[in-house]
Amino acid sequence: MNNSPKPILELKNIDAGYDRQTVLHGVNLAIYDHDFIGIIGPNGGGKTTLLKVILGLLKPFSGEIIYPACRQNLFGYLPQNSRFDQRFPIDVTEVVLSGLMSEKGLYRSYTRSDKQKAWELLEKYGMGAYKKTPIGDLSGGQMQRVFLCRAIISSPRILILDEPTTYVDSNFEKEFYPILEELNKTLSIVMVSHDLGTICSYVKSIACVNRELHYHHSNLITPEQLQSYHCPIELITHGRVPHRVLKDHESSHL
Repeated sequence: MNNSPKPILELKNIDAGYDRQTVLHGVNLAIYDHDFIGIIGPNGGGKTTLLKVILGLLKPFSGEIIYPACRQNLFGYLPQNSRFDQRFPIDVTEVVLSGLMSEKGLYRSYTRSDKQKAWELLEKYGMGAYKKTPIGDLSGGQMQRVFLCRAIISSPRILILDEPTTYVDSNFEKEFYPILEELNKTLSIVMVSHDLGTICSYVKSIACVNRELHYHHSNLITPEQLQSYHCPIELITHGRVPHRVLKDHESSHL
């Protein structure tokens, strides 16, 4: 009997892109319970495109995406920059509750229990005093705290993060990765980041994306291993372990 764990979600031989132009080619990736995958790679290499494919926002040209039988509350998503009209009359609590929209539907009201959960999350992440504050009155770092609460209020199985520390304040940035470490006890995390020296201290595995995807099963990478993965990163360090960066991916698959 095969007792090996089954992935929550799996990409098989994915080609994807825009307007018939391929951005990702031959991508294979499996996400398991409690994974913490760091996505690295050059600008324009396809990292955000990969997230869109995973989230179901972009239909691939070819290949297969295997989702679980029940997709409800599968994803929580924290984009690089949550854009909205700052004049829109919505407060912090309402923003967090909007993370339940896919579960509740557009016209169903939120319960007292829903609001209590939102307030508890805001309190936990340092925004309890702002629960009735108009969202447009917050700083960038404060907004990102609120958007993190929105991303996790539905108790998703996979949290998707696209450059999550781009707009956070320095105080929250110090707290952010330990928060993710704690969240990783109950959900899987897939995170795109350029903050390589920091993420390598927390992620469990690394995928380098530059049109193709090269997956490494550990956060510890020697120069020789990176060379075999053809990963174009200049220099990464985490703890005392140095990482070397190469110039370009080669076209061959692993």
